[in-house]
Amino acid sequence: MTRLIAHRLPVRFRDCDPLGHANNAVYLTYLEQARFTLWRAQLGYVARPSSGGRRGEGMIMARAEIDFRAQARYGDELEVRLDLAAVGRSSFAYEYEIVRVSDNATIATARTVQVWYDYDQSKPVPLSDDMKRQLAVPAGA
Repeated sequence: MTRLIAHRLPVRFRDCDPLGHANNAVYLTYLEQARFTLWRAQLGYVARPSSGGRRGEGMIMARAEIDFRAQARYGDELEVRLDLAAVGRSSFAYEYEIVRVSDNATIATARTVQVWYDYDQSKPVPLSDDMKRQLAVPAGA
C-alpha cells in the first residue's frame, strides 16, 4: 500500500468527554478531515451546494470501522496516516492509523469504504479509469 497522506491535528478541548479523553465519535471526524484534505490535493475537491436542484456525482460513505488502541487526550497532537487499501468498480477503501506524535503510539486503526454515487439517481456508479488513477496519487505528489 502507498501512504497517501499523513494529516496532523490537535485534540481540541471540545473533542473530549467528561473522562478527559477524546470521545469515540470524534475519531470519525478525524478520519473525515484526513480524507477531505487528501481529496483537495488529489481531486481539487471543494464542497459546494447543489445548483438547479441537481446534486450530481460524488463520494458517499458506505462503511466505517474503528479499533481503539489507546487514549488521546486534550492537547495531544495526532497524525492520521491514510493508505489506499482497495479500488473496486464503484467503491474504494482506505486504511488508517492514528498515532500520537509525541511518542508514536497507535491510538486507533480504522478502515472506511467510499462509493462513487449518483445523488440524483440514488445509486452507485462506476469509477472512471482516470478517477481510479487520481485516487492512488499521494497528496503533494
